[in-house]
Amino acid sequence: MAENKGGLFAKTVQKHAGRAKEKILQNLGKADRTVDDVFDEYEINFNRQQTNANRLHKEVANYLRCCRALHGASKSLFETLAEVYEPEWVGHELLYAQAQNSDMLWTDFCHKLQDQTLTPLTAYQQQFPEFRKKIDKRGRKLVDYDSQRHQLENLQRAGRRDEYKIARSRDTLETARVTYEALNKELYDELPTLYDQRIPNVSSSLQALFAAEATVMAESSKVAKELEAIAEKLSKECAKGTYKVKRGVAPR
Repeated sequence: MAENKGGLFAKTVQKHAGRAKEKILQNLGKADRTVDDVFDEYEINFNRQQTNANRLHKEVANYLRCCRALHGASKSLFETLAEVYEPEWVGHELLYAQAQNSDMLWTDFCHKLQDQTLTPLTAYQQQFPEFRKKIDKRGRKLVDYDSQRHQLENLQRAGRRDEYKIARSRDTLETARVTYEALNKELYDELPTLYDQRIPNVSSSLQALFAAEATVMAESSKVAKELEAIAEKLSKECAKGTYKVKRGVAPR
């Protein structure tokens, strides 16, 4: 068992070393590399799409946190008003009703942001790591393919041809080619499909966000106007002396 593990480890190290050597030769211009301009464009699009998805998810999550904080601040304010606003003052019951309305509006708004915007964006964002792994794997398989291709070319150019080694190298190259091309074909189908998802995902999320925001702002405006009217009535009653404390005469 230990020998099997040791052999597997040695094989893995050898494979990594071979890839590293091939990349160095390619970077130094001493070995050609397979070029695929179409896939390069797909990968550029993917990287930009992933970056934008992560940024949007981060900001929407932060926006939701701030909305929940504002909801908490609003509830705290109304709780304080319920204690400060004395029972005999005009509009006391209306103030409580508007506090309940405000709480329901913010609760519904935060719920919609979570369910209709952040959750879909999270599902959209979670696709990218697996695609990233697949793209990286394709890159490794391409290096393997190029490396095997160069090994076969070197064997064929050798002064003394070893037909056995050449035959084995051809088989290894064919295996590398099939593995690479299968993965490459999958990504050729999947990456454009993923890229086309960016518009419907962004548009539906923004539509849900701003529709919910428009509702909470419109309804909150009505609540604010009612509260303003209550405060105005209290001010008028105060001006009329309704709540003036009766003054007594100090004893001598």
